[in-house]
Order: sequence, then structure tokens, then C-alpha cells
Amino acid sequence: QVQLVESGGGLVQAGGSLRLSCAASGSIFRINRVGWYRQTPGNERELVAVTSGSSTNYADSVKGRFTVSRDNAKNTVYMQMNSLNPEDTAVYYCNADVSSYSSGYYYSRVYWGQGTQVTVSS
Repeated sequence: QVQLVESGGGLVQAGGSLRLSCAASGSIFRINRVGWYRQTPGNERELVAVTSGSSTNYADSVKGRFTVSRDNAKNTVYMQMNSLNPEDTAVYYCNADVSSYSSGYYYSRVYWGQGTQVTVSS
């Protein structure tokens, strides 16, 4: 089993920055694709950024402001968020496709973290 824990959310003024972390623990052989999503009340979860291998893609709404990085040794993915505006207010979730090894078998599953609240005041 694998656990994902997000952290780094909080309250920030418009124009400010936050860095979110998504730390994976448990039975990890390899972390494959990792996505950052966000959700506001009454709306569907929106894909913000996705990283796989050496490539990362961003939603147009955050391109140039958000940057995703990975520390493979720590099984952690970060998302640096700069120039935040009130429209970025949401609960942010990470989602990871993780390969594990158990009882002689490799398998992959997708996991979600619990989310972290980001609030940007105007």
C-alpha cells in the first residue's frame, strides 16, 4: 500500500507564492506519472499539472507561474506556485501512478492524497 500526503497549503495574498509537497510512502518500486489537481466547491477536479519522466505539462491557467519538480530520493513531488491570484484558491490534490512489488509481482495503482487548502486573498 502507498500513502500520499500533501502539505504546504495555506493563506497567501495575491501575488504571493506557496510550495506544495506530495510525499509518497509505503511499498514503492517506482513513481510513474504524478498529477496535481485542484477543486473548488461545486466544481469538478481540474488537472493543473502532470509530470511523467522528464516531461511536465501545465494547464494554460497556471503555465509560467507554477513549476513542478521531483526529488526521487525522497519520493516527493513539489509544485512551486508563484504570482498567485484569488482564482487559484482551491483544495489541491496530488495523484500518483505508483509501481509496487509484492510476493513476486509488480503492479501499478493510482493513489490520491488527502488534499491541502490553498487560499489566495485579494
